[in-house]
Amino acid sequence: MTSAEGPGPQQPVEETRGASIEERFKNRVKVRLPARHNPRLAAIVEEVNGSDELYALWIATNVNAVDRLAMSDHGPVHVQIVANSALRLLRLLVEGGVVPSVVADYGMEQEDAEVVVCLAALLHDVGIAIHRDGHEAFSLFIARPILRQLLASSYEGPALEILISEVLHAIIAHRSGGRPLTVEAGVLRIADALDMAQGRSRIPFRAGSVSIHAVSAAAVEGVHIERGDDVPVTIRIDMTNSAGVFQVDQLLREKLSGSGLEEYLEVEAHIEGETEKRLVEKFRL
Repeated sequence: MTSAEGPGPQQPVEETRGASIEERFKNRVKVRLPARHNPRLAAIVEEVNGSDELYALWIATNVNAVDRLAMSDHGPVHVQIVANSALRLLRLLVEGGVVPSVVADYGMEQEDAEVVVCLAALLHDVGIAIHRDGHEAFSLFIARPILRQLLASSYEGPALEILISEVLHAIIAHRSGGRPLTVEAGVLRIADALDMAQGRSRIPFRAGSVSIHAVSAAAVEGVHIERGDDVPVTIRIDMTNSAGVFQVDQLLREKLSGSGLEEYLEVEAHIEGETEKRLVEKFRL
């Protein structure tokens, strides 16, 4: 299973610059998650897809990230990929015996943990609507009122406040040097780094540049989140060129380290194809 469920690759930079708000809303991307076995999550996804406020923030996020900084999509395409990856990771971890933190600490259910990781994924980059620098902190005060709106029909009282706090913790902990204190935050931190297939690097580089960042991003063919043999999760990264190892070593290693989930995951990078002299056939973290 790939981590990139949902919509296809982002639009090129030149196709979005200068588009009006109305034009951007006309091409609105709907969030799709495998939530049929989790009615609360399914209801919240409906709330997400009906929120013009949230979609406008995703548009503003991409204007800063894509149009002004020439980076990859950080809006509805990216967050949907991350949410699908986070949900897949969490479910495999639970199958492997890992207990989500809202279950262990508050006696809640796995379904509530799924709500936490998905909402954290969908809101973790909204602070870029203000500025990319320090966006994780900006995301907190933008996300809080939106979370209250999205969760109000499914939670109330203390449970609502707990869920909001857990989502905000996951958001702030995804930053570089962040310190996740929950399973759910660790899941988001890793899922964010897995959006690297087909050139969708989380490492900043200017589009069209010739650098190790750009070349390595283009080398990643696919990312697969699978049930592991010796650990709950194996992440397999397929590459067409060994330059892609840079993405794994520089980006994924940093996010995996300190996630709190290191012992439950293994990462394998496979280099396929005959377009280059093979320097590496398999790389493991």
